[in-house]
Parts: sequence; structure tokens; C-alpha cells
Amino acid sequence: MIDRDHLQAIVREAGRIAHSRWPGAGHDLHSWDKTPGNPVSEADLEVDRFLKRELGRLLPSAAWLSEETADDKARTQSGLIWLVDPIDGTRDFVRGRPGWAVSVALVSSGRPLIGMLSAPARGEEWIAVAGQGATRNGETLRASTRTEFAGARVPTVGLPKEDTDLVMVEQPNSIALRIAMVAADEADLVATLRWGFEWDIAAATLIAREAGAEVTDAFGHPLAYNKHDPRDFGVLVCSPAIHAAAVERLAERAKALR
Repeated sequence: MIDRDHLQAIVREAGRIAHSRWPGAGHDLHSWDKTPGNPVSEADLEVDRFLKRELGRLLPSAAWLSEETADDKARTQSGLIWLVDPIDGTRDFVRGRPGWAVSVALVSSGRPLIGMLSAPARGEEWIAVAGQGATRNGETLRASTRTEFAGARVPTVGLPKEDTDLVMVEQPNSIALRIAMVAADEADLVATLRWGFEWDIAAATLIAREAGAEVTDAFGHPLAYNKHDPRDFGVLVCSPAIHAAAVERLAERAKALR
């Protein structure tokens, strides 16, 4: 197994690099849209280069897939792969808001082994190792144990009328941080109904699962990683006791949107 302390130091340094470019700390930043409404910045690319180099040195046998690197499908022949989002929540990042994180996961045979999030603007480091639990800033995490679907806390800025029985809480732009909120019992439910990429969720879903949350796609099916098409339709992370109700609530919408 790799040196966990070394890995943590690499991810922490990636967070420091990102924070050194973050407008919220008074730094100038050049950013642009890759596609309309899909921003990227020079910081994303700098962090991506740093992580590709350092993680490659740490574990040369592992393949690589990140948001900011062209996808080499040869990765699917590897049993080990790094799944990386150099800055998850770039929209918050470029606007000087703290809802962003560096996300790094090591995946073996389609399952995350290690997941780390560095969120220096929030003073947070999240770590999970498969079978060994999850922590934030060294404190053990216990996920939401809510048993009633109505009243569940959801990180969002608005709810459709069919979901007004839910409760809105703070929504960072980073989907990884929203998932981590369930792990920390600061939210009960996170659900998306769109195609999303593996690098967005690999680290955070391991953190949530190791903290005791239920983790599936929007239809309630298990997630797998390092697929030829590195996407899943939706992610659903919640207290185990409300998972079935969440799947039922989302079922018709998910079928219509897929």
C-alpha cells in the first residue's frame, strides 16, 4: 500500500497551490469558460499538472483520469487509477467563495481505496480509507442516521414544489463537499439527476460510505469507477434509512431525464 502520509502531504500541497491563486484570498486569477457556464482557471491546470506529476511518482503503476486531462482509454486496462478533480467547485473558486475542494481518489478494480478532499478555504481536510472509516481534520465522521424522509436536510439553493417537505441547508458549489456534508451529519440527502463524471465523486463517496451513508446512482444502483465512459446518471448519498424513499421520490424524474 502507498504511504498515506506522503499522499496526504501531496493533496495538502495541491490545496495550498490552489489557495495561493484563489481570489477570495486577494489573488488575481485568469479564468475562462471551457463551454458556456463551465469555467476553468489557470489554477485548475496548475494543480492538475502538480498532482499528475507527484501522484505518478508516488505510484507509477496507477493510471490517471482527471477533469483537466485528455482521457486515455488505456486506463481501463489498469487495476489501479487516480481519479482527480484539481478544483471541484470551480464556479465558487473563481468567484472568491469557499465552496471548492481538491479531490483525489485511488481506485482499485472499480472501487475507491482512498479518498481525500482538501478544502483550505474552509480549513478542512477529509480522508477515508476503505474499511478504516473517514475523518475530517482528524475527527472521526458519523454520517446522518435520519429515519424520516420528510424534513431531510438537503444542500441546495432551491427546491421544486414536489420536494418542499425537505429542508434547505448551505450549498457549496463543489458536489464533493455536498456529499461530504452527509458524511459529517450536516446534511441528510444529496441527489443529482444529470450525467456526472467519476472524478467529481470518487473521493467524496468513499468518505460518505466509510462514515456510514448509503451511496448509489440516482436509480439506487451501485457506482463503479474506471469505466470506458467515466460517467453515471446521478448520484444519491443519504442516510441509509431514507434511501429507499429517496429512490422512490426520484424515480419518475430520473427516468424522464436520463
